[in-house]
Amino acid sequence: MEKRKQGKGETPLPNDEEGTMLCVTERILGGNFVEIMCADGNKYRAMIPGKMRRRVWIHEGDLVLFLPWGTPDNKGELVYRYSESESKELTKKGLVPKDLLDLMSGEGAT
Repeated sequence: MEKRKQGKGETPLPNDEEGTMLCVTERILGGNFVEIMCADGNKYRAMIPGKMRRRVWIHEGDLVLFLPWGTPDNKGELVYRYSESESKELTKKGLVPKDLLDLMSGEGAT
């Protein structure tokens, strides 16, 4: 597998080869974990990696890029948090499913 170089200023996109997918944060769990709802319709428990701790602030309703670990406990790690402008750009391109858009706007929250 060829590793794709990513330049500064380039927005990372979900990639099936890498296994990353778009998700929306639903709840902050504490202990560097958040509960997220992903484009595949499953809920996961995502770890905030050390490179993002105290550098990137995660809020409920944020659009994030997630990499599942493939374990049966539905855990994985956050790869990237999209800014509001990046989220709008991805929405314009049609990459964000409608159910995630509802969660981002707070309509799908229970």
